[in-house]
Amino acid sequence: MPRPLPLGDCRLYTFIDTAYLNHRSPAEIAQQLCDGGSDIIQLRAKDKGEETIRGLAESIAPITHRAGVHFVINDYPSIATTLPSPFLHLGQEDFFDQGYHHIRDLFPQSPRPLLGLSTHAPDQCQRAVNAEADYVAIGPIYATDTKPNAKPVTLDYVKWAAGHVRIPWFAIGGINRKTLPAVLEAGAQRICVVSDILNDPHPDRACQSIRDRLPS
Repeated sequence: MPRPLPLGDCRLYTFIDTAYLNHRSPAEIAQQLCDGGSDIIQLRAKDKGEETIRGLAESIAPITHRAGVHFVINDYPSIATTLPSPFLHLGQEDFFDQGYHHIRDLFPQSPRPLLGLSTHAPDQCQRAVNAEADYVAIGPIYATDTKPNAKPVTLDYVKWAAGHVRIPWFAIGGINRKTLPAVLEAGAQRICVVSDILNDPHPDRACQSIRDRLPS
């Protein structure tokens, strides 16, 4: 059974976003994303309650585990910590605005889950690095329906990250097969893609098409 790549070697970060399932099974999408070459898959279910998300996570985790793909839970430490390879993603408001300043504040015991933090500006990014996040998300680069109220940070933030951030970072927000070349040219080596893959009738093929364009 393959083991997940170190975060620094991961290139394609995809999502099982319940807002984009279109009546498809989350487990089916998980398998397609694994087959398409995802290195990391996040479960994002903003429209679901905790127990529903827990059930979804329990159905997806065996699929990603068999494929050697990182599986990330969005928003719920209580769910992430119950999985075989705990991995959590939080926004600024879910970490710093809750009074946490370092990952030890949230997880005082070792071993601890891997943690990713969303960032929208250089100062937020530096704060996340100081908190010893395992990776940061840089974005949203472009306007995106997944975060309709978020102001795009533009490619300038990607260029800044390429020159200043030494932990793994992933560009996110409005990245698709049309915008990908500009994001890579700005210095990104790792990307997150949501709707361009999930809206495709063949998510595995869309995933592979994007994966083939990323640096090795």
